Amino acid sequence: MEKQNIHNTIADTIRILTMDAVEKANSGHPGAPMGMAEIATALWMKNLRHNPADPKWIDRDRFVLSNGHSSMLLYALLHLTGYDLSISQLKNFRQLGSLTPGHPEFGLTPGIEATTGPLGQGLGNAVGMALSESLLSSEFNRPGYDIVNHFTYVFVGDGCLMEGISHEVCSLAGTLKLSKLIVLYDSNGISIDGNVKFWFNDDTSKRFEAYGWNVIDKIDGHNITEIDLAIKKAKYQSDKPTIIICQTVIGKGSPNKAGTADIHGSPLGLEETRLAKKYLNWTNDPFVIPESTYKMCNSIEFGNSIQTTWEKQFHSYSLVYPKLAKEFKRRIKGHLPTNFSDFFQNLLKVTTKKNEDLSTRKASQFVITSLEKILPELLGGSADLTRSNLTDWKGVEIVNKNDKGTISGRYINYGVREFGMAAIMNGIALHGGYLPFSGTFLTFSDYSRNAIRMSALMKQRVIYVFTHDSIGLGEDGPTHQPIEQIASLRLIPNLSVWRPCDIVETVTAWCVGIQRPINMEINQKIWEDQLLFCYQDKTYHL
Repeated sequence: MEKQNIHNTIADTIRILTMDAVEKANSGHPGAPMGMAEIATALWMKNLRHNPADPKWIDRDRFVLSNGHSSMLLYALLHLTGYDLSISQLKNFRQLGSLTPGHPEFGLTPGIEATTGPLGQGLGNAVGMALSESLLSSEFNRPGYDIVNHFTYVFVGDGCLMEGISHEVCSLAGTLKLSKLIVLYDSNGISIDGNVKFWFNDDTSKRFEAYGWNVIDKIDGHNITEIDLAIKKAKYQSDKPTIIICQTVIGKGSPNKAGTADIHGSPLGLEETRLAKKYLNWTNDPFVIPESTYKMCNSIEFGNSIQTTWEKQFHSYSLVYPKLAKEFKRRIKGHLPTNFSDFFQNLLKVTTKKNEDLSTRKASQFVITSLEKILPELLGGSADLTRSNLTDWKGVEIVNKNDKGTISGRYINYGVREFGMAAIMNGIALHGGYLPFSGTFLTFSDYSRNAIRMSALMKQRVIYVFTHDSIGLGEDGPTHQPIEQIASLRLIPNLSVWRPCDIVETVTAWCVGIQRPINMEINQKIWEDQLLFCYQDKTYHL
């Protein structure tokens, strides 16, 4: 079979699996997966570097499905390429207890890089991942040893680009020139309410050019060769992020519903599914995939090969740069330095002895200044309020392109982008290698709330520093007086909310937050032992 025919068969198989799963669940979004099948095939079968046998291999390309309602597209790809996601899981699409929920969930399904439900946040996560790749490569790569060298790909739809967060994160990505970030935009012109031309008529190409992006426009989203060439072109430019604008027909393959809102978020129905399978020349029973297709798609051999090559390179790197290699492995695993517990206790003793009367934001800056010396992975930032939040430290390098043309630094000026900042931090944490924190005023947690909730939902080690938390901010007026914010933040499951009253409690809040296990399986006894300490003649049990 010719390669072009092989890839077309794979695209049609994605459509069939989507139709079958959505029909069986009687729920779901078949339109985008059916319309993006060729885009997915071009990326996953011809460009993506990954290993289904080891989904956490550190130098894999990252793939984020920002339009997460298209989850069957990703589940079909994971199943076909060899990830541990069985056909029975696809049959249980959107069912309680399955590995195939309505929107992808990180930590549940192998190969899922981020939980993407609210539109646009996956795009923000991808910016954070691409930034992490750039910073890690600058920090750890050495001549002849590119141990960090991968791309971040993200699928987006019209809805993602309508969301305001897309402006926040894409503007910053263009400013930072994140050249290994590649966005593939499914421009099908249809959302739940119908044709988007009545409410979304932006010139997306000019918009992204204004951000400083490389724009590849007017790609036939159903021509695998054309899409593949566009992706390769994006990979071989090195000074800007890229958006590839693919023109597609939503629900392609459905004779009567393709190109309409009827197929966006509803099953095709038995009769339309039958007609679509006839149109696609598909004669197999539901969920029955030919072995020949599995062989065409399976990526385990390829993945093992490229991972083995990388591991050999890393072994040589370890011999030449043993300290760097050891530090790299520690940080990628998310482990703290072995002396961190002693550091914590000593810092408590120092602050207890000093007994300084500091504002808690000044106390927080003191802790950050102490922590950055022992934690090179600490990556700070603020939404244009550094002088008020006090989230920086003396001599810190601002994240930006340096004279060598690479991105370096440990402090991110996010600009006035609270929501984007939080979503980017989630991506940084998900990527691995850094421990992100940032600051803004407490009242602006409302701008960030959806991403804060996603941090908690994904159980990521992300630290938010909120200052100016008092109604005593009278001179700023009622808009800046946070009254209900703390109580409402405490309602979010998995979110640990601290409001320290002095420097000792500030030290404790910071150090416990940093030690908080990502998987949240906390040994309560260990925590109680760590948090029981004496302060002057009083005992605090926080």
